[in-house]
Amino acid sequence: MKHLLLFVAALCMAVFMFGQKIEVTGSRKAVRTSGDVGAVLLPVAGLTAILINKDWEGLKQGAFAGITTLGVTYALKYAVKKERPDCSDMHSFPSMHTSVSFAAASFIQRRYGWKWGIPAYVVSTYVGWSRVYGKKHDWWDVAAGAVIGAGSSYIFTRPFAKKHDLTISPVAGDGHCGIYASLKF
Repeated sequence: MKHLLLFVAALCMAVFMFGQKIEVTGSRKAVRTSGDVGAVLLPVAGLTAILINKDWEGLKQGAFAGITTLGVTYALKYAVKKERPDCSDMHSFPSMHTSVSFAAASFIQRRYGWKWGIPAYVVSTYVGWSRVYGKKHDWWDVAAGAVIGAGSSYIFTRPFAKKHDLTISPVAGDGHCGIYASLKF
């Protein structure tokens, strides 16, 4: 009888502990997976742009932005301990996928311009949406991740000017020679 009660108690504990987890299948699982791919794709795209342009200053700036993003996000995850919507763990706030993808998108936009920034922001927005749709985060988890990632990149990243053409020419109106820089992209 004692073994039967112990078995029933263990069974009840297992049902209680694991019965609350929401299983995600079908389209939600596919969207979650595609969001995972996007969260990896954006930092790889930023690193590729750095390597193609031999932008070593950009590498340093991106590294500072990335380290700050990861540090702040991890610190908040373990300090806040908010349960995920799918009840899988207590690390929902903020969204790491979203913070990393927005850090990369903001880096790309800030360093290389809006031509590359707009597609990067579209992908990072999709990553954030996929985390909510896939039941891993609530919208405020994603919004906080976006602010952390974009903020980190905006703090550390400066625009990249591929070529500086310094030319000596007269300053209009005063007859003196002045130096001005024209940027060529």
